[in-house]
Amino acid sequence: MLRRLWPYGRLTHVPQGITVVLIGFLPIFAIVSMFPAVPSLIGHFAGNRNAAWEVPLMVSAPGLSIALLSPFAGYLADRFGRRTSLIWATLAYGVLGTIPVFLHSLSIIFASRLALGVCEAFILTGVNALIGDYWNDRERRAWLSIQGMIGPFLAVAVILASGSITQIMWNGAFLIYLIGFPICLASRAFLFEPRKDGATAAELSRRGDVPPFPWPAVILTGAVTFLMSVLYYVFIINGGLLFKEAGVISSDRLSQLTALPSLFVIAGAYIFWLMRNTANAVQLAVSFIALGAGLGLMGLVADYRLALVALTIQQAGAGMSVPALIAWTQTKLPFEHRGRGMGAWSSCFFLGQFTSPWFVHQLSTATGSMQGAFICAGLFGVAAACGALIAAERSGANWLKAT
Repeated sequence: MLRRLWPYGRLTHVPQGITVVLIGFLPIFAIVSMFPAVPSLIGHFAGNRNAAWEVPLMVSAPGLSIALLSPFAGYLADRFGRRTSLIWATLAYGVLGTIPVFLHSLSIIFASRLALGVCEAFILTGVNALIGDYWNDRERRAWLSIQGMIGPFLAVAVILASGSITQIMWNGAFLIYLIGFPICLASRAFLFEPRKDGATAAELSRRGDVPPFPWPAVILTGAVTFLMSVLYYVFIINGGLLFKEAGVISSDRLSQLTALPSLFVIAGAYIFWLMRNTANAVQLAVSFIALGAGLGLMGLVADYRLALVALTIQQAGAGMSVPALIAWTQTKLPFEHRGRGMGAWSSCFFLGQFTSPWFVHQLSTATGSMQGAFICAGLFGVAAACGALIAAERSGANWLKAT
């Protein structure tokens, strides 16, 4: 019975796996913790006529730094060590993440969020490289599944805490970033620098004993990642505004209503597990369909209770999308270039995060409401899913096959 529920068998490097799972969630904290606080932040900065779009942009600002600096962070991780970069990055994350608690200028908070994104660039590239370094494909998929199953519980805890603290103080959600300090200590205690044939990636790099960088695969995975990311962050950043149109005003009430549907991210991680032997393009297509259908239905319904039902579909797609993207990308990257390759992946994913609110703002302006923007985003997701399925049907190339 247990074997059917968990087909991966015994896992190795368990302390490292738990640490990596927790570190990998830190960049998500940067967005999830702000979700219930966006209406409150907009209200606090009501004197700024552009607050309606500048606050969501501030929330997603770390994505710009990640998008710009992740390839550089990946190069440094390959060159000087992935463990070292993670230790320093998680420490700085705790410091920079909480600084806005003491700030009252939207522009300065925006700048601090950009600095936070620099830390997240090193965190993402280091973590995703170590996922490929520590485990083979079977165990890698197992830890990605575990990450997908644990993440929703952490997200719900963060959303509830953020909503409650925001009711007390308008910028209280930034206190969530204190989590960076204990995770920094865990990184120092449990992580180790991986080796191939007795040498670290840094040692191989200094020797010049590396294969050519896989540009075609990185460009392909990066383009798909960007499109998925734009859809992934539509609800996370603008969901509060959509529910406000549906009549849910209180940040605390919003966090309570969305807590249970958010757990359906676990369903997405389970779908990823069920589809572990299917083509990567099919896995990605299912993610696009769920994201698109959920967003579109949220835009179509006027009652917030029906929107919560649609949210469960969207969250299932979100739960599958990131592990599916990472698992696919990891199969294309050699050990020697894993830092740079995952740096490029992170750059594309968070370029999508940073630009997602801009796209949504344009769509909401064109349609006259946030619900209209969600409908347009949903149609795009379904179209992307159709494109992925057509590619799977026509190509048949090795990159479409699950490994």
